Amino acid sequence: MTAPKHSGGPADSRRAGTLFALGSVCSVQSGQALGKYLMGAAGPAGVVVLRLGFAALLLLLRRPRPPRGRATVLLVLAWGTAIAGMNTVYLALQYLPLGVAATLQFATGPLVLALIGSRRWSHALWALLAACGVLLFHAPGTDTLPLPGVLLAVASGVSMGTYLMLSSLAGARDRDGSLLAWAVLWAAAVWAPAAVLTGRPPWDPRLVLLGLFLALVSAVLPYRLDLAALRRLPPRTMGVLVSLEPVVGALAGLVLLGEWLAVPQWLAVLCVTGASAGAVATARTSANEDALGGTHEGSTVGE
Repeated sequence: MTAPKHSGGPADSRRAGTLFALGSVCSVQSGQALGKYLMGAAGPAGVVVLRLGFAALLLLLRRPRPPRGRATVLLVLAWGTAIAGMNTVYLALQYLPLGVAATLQFATGPLVLALIGSRRWSHALWALLAACGVLLFHAPGTDTLPLPGVLLAVASGVSMGTYLMLSSLAGARDRDGSLLAWAVLWAAAVWAPAAVLTGRPPWDPRLVLLGLFLALVSAVLPYRLDLAALRRLPPRTMGVLVSLEPVVGALAGLVLLGEWLAVPQWLAVLCVTGASAGAVATARTSANEDALGGTHEGSTVGE
């Protein structure tokens, strides 16, 4: 989806926009912590189906227009497949703490996208800082990260980068959010067989209610907060605030799940966060800004 124009209002409007953006980041990561908690009962695939299914249902209540034309249908399918791929982060959470998974996802998705094509030396330094951060996850004195978890988190990050690129294409065709609704529905359908095959389809009434709450907290609420923030903040500022997601993810894992990270792992999170914020803050082109800021309001639905 395309980013709304920010109003460029007075300082109180910018402060409100900052609070909305931070609220969105906290909501997304808290939602992922809740999703990890529910995995014990519903399994990762069940959690994803509940989250995406209810998110699609809520989007479909707006009666979106069906996609027309072969190119538009293919775009919806590709967009939805990327959203489905982003949700492999829930599979990664079986092996990794939330803060680690969120950092790897962010480092291999939005951050890489923001750095691609840049010719500024400062961006090479940001890339080096991010690489050092990822290497710190393997520093002496830290537990070895399970390879399946790392690969799944990286796959989620690559899918997020793909999603953001497809978002820029869909933005020209999706002025009212119709294509996003169908894309999320397709993503839920992609995950549905996995929920059935794992033997733990989320049909329990309590799980259904918690799944609805999960969709509201991790998708619908952040989506609304992002829209409100982008009306008040320029994309570059929004991108810097969104770069706090790895840190907020680590804090959500600590507070809500009791996941303690080693000191080198905290340094890794901070390195990736600093690299992301620095890359956006020093970007010259709108493309770099959009990679972390302007298209983020759609990514909250898919994450």
